[in-house]
Amino acid sequence: MPYQQIDELPDAVKDHLPKHAQEIFRAAFNSAVREYDNEESAFRVAWSAVKRDYEKGEDGQWYKKSNN
Repeated sequence: MPYQQIDELPDAVKDHLPKHAQEIFRAAFNSAVREYDNEESAFRVAWSAVKRDYEKGEDGQWYKKSNN
């Protein structure tokens, strides 16, 4: 089931990721769920997309990676 808006995302995503990372997650999930027709695969793709631009800090918060 594709997510129409970020406020429909699971709590694990909404409560922990910054808004931009939520948008990345939603777009990647929606694309993958249409392509694979499998939510488990779509979640893996979406988290991978987020992890390209964001990383979890030692404090448990997600931060945008620097472009070094």
